[in-house]
Amino acid sequence: MTTIVVILCVVITLLAVLASSSIRVLREYERAVVFRLGRLVDLKGPGLVLLIPAIDRMERVSLRTVTLKIPVQEVITHDNVPAKVTAVAYFRVVDADRAIVEVEDFLAATLQIAQTTLRSILGKADLDALLGERERLNEDLQKVIDQQTEPWGVKVTTVEIKDVEIPANMQRAIARQAEAERERRAKIINAEAEFQASAKLVEAADVISRNPTTLQLRYLQTLSAMGGENNSTVVFPMPLDLVRPFLTAAKDAAAADDGDERVRFEAQANLAAMIPPAGPEARAPHHARN
Repeated sequence: MTTIVVILCVVITLLAVLASSSIRVLREYERAVVFRLGRLVDLKGPGLVLLIPAIDRMERVSLRTVTLKIPVQEVITHDNVPAKVTAVAYFRVVDADRAIVEVEDFLAATLQIAQTTLRSILGKADLDALLGERERLNEDLQKVIDQQTEPWGVKVTTVEIKDVEIPANMQRAIARQAEAERERRAKIINAEAEFQASAKLVEAADVISRNPTTLQLRYLQTLSAMGGENNSTVVFPMPLDLVRPFLTAAKDAAAADDGDERVRFEAQANLAAMIPPAGPEARAPHHARN
């Protein structure tokens, strides 16, 4: 009796082991790639999957999107600038059979393809494109990597460049370039502002010139603006019509002085011409008369 009980326990244990090895439960996002005696059979899952013990071998494949972090890659751009680039790729398995049959490890293979493609694509781009045209580079990376992984049943949906690290001296050069560009824009804006202001001043001068009273009112507005700043400077505008007679009189007096000086100089020159020289030639005739 004891022997029969032991035998029954052993049989039940074996059946339980066989049942556990032949029954699989797959989640909604999982699929089972089953090999029967080494040959591929139909894809199974999700739900309950029955296997033949010691005959069937199952590979579980997840169909969810995988986030693949691409480690730091040292890249030399097209304009010979070294840079360290990190990126991330998103992919998922669309054909579980090919993902198991066509490649040994589709995750590692996708990672290697992503690293190689990243160095290749970014090595053809300039530093300005790497910093300012990331969307285009992301699209190029996604297309190239997806073409490489399509035979494996892997679909690469997105590739994003996360960070670009460049040397410190290049960062300073870029900062100087940006500063110079800002200064150029500021000078252009100032020049345009001065041009517009000068045009408006010309228009204002045309309007003011039509009525002299407008100029007096403008003087009063300027005095009011200066008086509001709490300073001790007093500015009194004087019309040019009041100053012009004094300027004319001063000019005439200066011209008269110049004319008197010229007449005096001519008189002195004539007097000198009339006086004979006092040398030996002038005394010689006097001795002859004696």
